[in-house]
Amino acid sequence: MILKLASVVGSAGLAIAFSICSAQVRANDGTLGEVVNNQLVPLGVTQLGMAGPHGGSIRQCNGVQLETLVTQAGIQLFVYDRSGQPVVVNQGRGAVSLRVAGNAKRYRYELLPSGTGTLTAPVNLSKLAGRQVELDGRLIGIPGAKGQVPFRDVAGIPPSEMQLAAAAIARQKICPVSGKPLGSMGQSVAVEVSGEKVYVCCVSCAESVNADPGKYASGRPEITVSAATAADASLIASQGTCPVMDEPLGSMGQPIKVTVGTKPVFLCCKGCIKKIKSDPAKYLAMVYGDGSSQANSGQVASSVVPAGTEQVRPGVFKVTAADAPFIAAQKICPVMEEPLDAMGGPHKVNAAGKAIYICCPGCAKRISAEPQKYLNMLTKQGVQPPTIQSSKALAVVPAGTDQVRAGVFKVSAADAPFIAAQKICPVMEEPLDAMGGPHKVNAAGRAIYICCPGCAKSIAADPHKYLAILVKRGVQAPAIQTPAALAVVPAGTEEVRAGVFKVTAADSPYIQAQKICPVMEEPLDAMGGPFKVNAAGKAIYICCPGCAKKIVAKPQQYLEALSKKGVEAPMLR
Repeated sequence: MILKLASVVGSAGLAIAFSICSAQVRANDGTLGEVVNNQLVPLGVTQLGMAGPHGGSIRQCNGVQLETLVTQAGIQLFVYDRSGQPVVVNQGRGAVSLRVAGNAKRYRYELLPSGTGTLTAPVNLSKLAGRQVELDGRLIGIPGAKGQVPFRDVAGIPPSEMQLAAAAIARQKICPVSGKPLGSMGQSVAVEVSGEKVYVCCVSCAESVNADPGKYASGRPEITVSAATAADASLIASQGTCPVMDEPLGSMGQPIKVTVGTKPVFLCCKGCIKKIKSDPAKYLAMVYGDGSSQANSGQVASSVVPAGTEQVRPGVFKVTAADAPFIAAQKICPVMEEPLDAMGGPHKVNAAGKAIYICCPGCAKRISAEPQKYLNMLTKQGVQPPTIQSSKALAVVPAGTDQVRAGVFKVSAADAPFIAAQKICPVMEEPLDAMGGPHKVNAAGRAIYICCPGCAKSIAADPHKYLAILVKRGVQAPAIQTPAALAVVPAGTEEVRAGVFKVTAADSPYIQAQKICPVMEEPLDAMGGPFKVNAAGKAIYICCPGCAKKIVAKPQQYLEALSKKGVEAPMLR
């Protein structure tokens, strides 16, 4: 007999697994399966049935219905007859092994009669709250079943109240009354508003929410906008620069005052207002810092670490002194659930641009396969992984001139170090020289090397997918140097400020093509523009001079943003 389980969440917050009981048979072609409604269903295919009395899905088979519940208090099995009436199981028993997903160790528990007609393993699983577990067991003595009943499944154990609260606080980030980071005044306080919990920084703010719950029901602080006045002069002088544009306050006219809760933030221009409204916590932290919050949560002020340089294996790096505070904050490997130093670690891997620390190199494969899954796990634990910042300027290779076919180029000596670094074709997963290669293709302005011309079509259809595959392997695709034959505009001669130029008639077609400032996401003429800046030898048009600083700091980022929109920035002559 076979018992199969699948997980759902019950109304009481329990992890529910449903059971399927069926006879195991083998078809003429050798397929092992189970007979359901006179049809052979291959093993491993979950069959959904009606809802069981305890919220799980249930199916009748061979005169027996079985429902299984997995909770923080243990594992419990209920048996029913064909009509759905409870069957008292006083003689049945069994055993189940439990393994935490990603961990090789198994824990074995006996399933014994509970005295209430069920089989149960009363074990404390609260330490596994929020985790997935794999179950593998056998039952005997089940009324209506013939012989042993094996079962296996993967179930999720519901998160604890503490985990749910930590995740909610991480999402909300700031107090809707004061605008201060949650945790900056000690433990956050939960206030129930219309059946939902809103978190505030202190008891005083909780009283404000209770006095006017409708005002704070969204969990977001009230944001008001006004012009700065003479009374704000000392605050403007103290703040100094706009947190959005990093421009001196007053450099673009009278500063704009945005009050988040009770916290004023001054901006250089009205174009910055939507940025602070979209992520007030980010800009409040930039202006006021979050030192006290970090002290309480274990986080650190800097959120950027350098990319590793010493590889243990491809994509797995030794850590440095700069990683120490983030290792101390993370503590546990999210794959193995072991201390980071338990198995020769910690080591560092790149998870979608963020640093995750692991206990051994073997964990890197799981994180590379599902980086967002593990980033989300850390977020639920109150850990914010730092961003990985490359210490090297983006490498550049010349565009190919000798085409094998349209868009596929022969490589040159300049490509050799990047071919050696990439090694494998991301489409066919074969060595680059396995099928007549390597060849070079342009993937959103970056060079990807392929094993044969046929792979070019896949990369052209989804270049960012294959660039992401390379990033997960620790490979940084070099930028392709645009050939002189492409569009060219003259470098500006009349500066508005250092590095920011007035445009000329020659720029008109490219301004019309670009339309939107890539920094502020506003029309190019919205704030006195357009103006022209040099971005790694290409012209990017901006809506105001203040945007130039961000483009100069990260030209490739903004060139790629334009490329994704189908805009190719012209070369500067």
